[in-house]
Amino acid sequence: MLKITRGVAILGMALIAVGTAAQEDKVTLSGSIQSDILLPEDDKEIGTKYDSNSDFLTNTYADLHLRSKYIDAGARVEYLDYPLPGFERDFEGWGVSNLYLKAKFEQGVEVTLGDLYDQFGSGFIFRTYEERSLGIDNALRGLRLNIFALDGLNLKVLGGVQRRYWDWDDHYLVGGADAEVNIDRFSSRMQEKGINWMVGASFVAKHEDEDPGLTKSSGALRLNQPETVTAFDVRSRFQMGNYSFLAEYAMKAQDPSFDNGYIYKKGNALMLSASYSKRGMSALVQAKRSEDMSFRSRRSGIGTGAFINHMPAFAYQHTYALAALYPYATQMADGEWAFQGEFGYTFKRKTLLGGKYGTSLKLNVSYIRSIDREPVDGGGMGTDGYTSSFFKLGDDTYYQDINVQMEKKLSKAFKLNLMYMNQRYNQTIIEGHGGMINSDIFVGEGKYQFNKRLTLRGEVQYLTTSHESGDWMYGLLELSVLPYLMFTVSDMYGKPSIDGGTAYGSREHYYMGSVTFNYKAHRIMAGYGRTRAGYNCSGGVCRYVPASKGVNVSYNYSF
Repeated sequence: MLKITRGVAILGMALIAVGTAAQEDKVTLSGSIQSDILLPEDDKEIGTKYDSNSDFLTNTYADLHLRSKYIDAGARVEYLDYPLPGFERDFEGWGVSNLYLKAKFEQGVEVTLGDLYDQFGSGFIFRTYEERSLGIDNALRGLRLNIFALDGLNLKVLGGVQRRYWDWDDHYLVGGADAEVNIDRFSSRMQEKGINWMVGASFVAKHEDEDPGLTKSSGALRLNQPETVTAFDVRSRFQMGNYSFLAEYAMKAQDPSFDNGYIYKKGNALMLSASYSKRGMSALVQAKRSEDMSFRSRRSGIGTGAFINHMPAFAYQHTYALAALYPYATQMADGEWAFQGEFGYTFKRKTLLGGKYGTSLKLNVSYIRSIDREPVDGGGMGTDGYTSSFFKLGDDTYYQDINVQMEKKLSKAFKLNLMYMNQRYNQTIIEGHGGMINSDIFVGEGKYQFNKRLTLRGEVQYLTTSHESGDWMYGLLELSVLPYLMFTVSDMYGKPSIDGGTAYGSREHYYMGSVTFNYKAHRIMAGYGRTRAGYNCSGGVCRYVPASKGVNVSYNYSF
């Protein structure tokens, strides 16, 4: 963990630098506080038991940013000495987790020193970001140079040590460069026609010392571990009128790791995407093929830590509770063929299908399947792993989602949303047990606005399946009293997973009640109830969160 004294010293230097800049330019101050607290209770029916020395568990974060014309600076303090369920092993502790100092020059150059968040292209070979709900913060602590002096050309060069929970080890180094050229900026004819055309390329390299403990399974030979692994990415985006097209290809050198079973397979990924949009209608079609694209700064890494890159999931990001019960996690190491299509159309007002207020329909299809794999020399540790025919699909369906949604305003005060979803979820591939879960999900949501201050919203959801996980039901009522209060009650009913998700218990109610108060920049929520064990996912990255019960308090403040 970074020592607090060192963090305060660096922050002090940053404040002095900004203070110096303030003599010539106005300095603005912004920041935020987020604190999520659980007063836990044991509940043998859903499998919660707490051995913490504290009566409360909390994940608390405080961010501070100072900005001026020429210099920016910022810091974040995290307090997780007694973290929320699911964060115990990796995140326990506290300290200054993020520091940065940025110098901005009028010539179109920026230099950043400290903790960096950035992304090259779609993130195939490089993406550093923070996602607190998943326990992700893979910031790069080092130096970044941004050059955008020439209109239409952007260049980045960066390097440093990647954060892995509370560890910054200089034995694991990451560096890279990214360039994007907006060709239309050099063509007046393209600009006249409203054409945007970007071409980009990226390079990333990681350096990791050899691990003397890694041997072949026989114990007789040690793996030849490449200390430096490189990755490349090229891409192009073309937009004209209502149409947009994107093509991107990435390649990664041999990178034997825990994720791929320590094989010497080269990784690659290809994505094609096309979209059309105009008022009242939109369409999106995209495809992605990837293999062996798990890319970490530490070859022995597990969980959500130390990822250098990010592979987006081609699966709809559901917000309804039962539609999100079995979310898809991208299979970065094994590879996948992923297809997604989305079509939306709004029937105009005062037409047969539009009615008095119009009707919006949306269809989304996601289909993800394994790639073709033929083992080489048994496909085990220390081999080339496998060969794969590019266009041939594998035998296993990983995930399938077909959903239809309708939004319909029935009167000035009442709005109705309906959704039907058919899902196939390969629990064996995604979670390591359970087989294929085939389910049908029905959702109804209604919102009634009594007046400008009072609104009542309700949800009814039902998931049915022949799988041993069983059917689930969910209901919610939410009363908003603007501008300050919101009251929410909900209940989810079904079989909880036990023993880490490998078996299912008797049916249980996961009830929850809460009150939310908003005042200016302050938001505080207090509630009580049960939370089901399961996977929390965002963008194809998932983290297992155990069941919990107790009083929940959440406070957010920004300025």
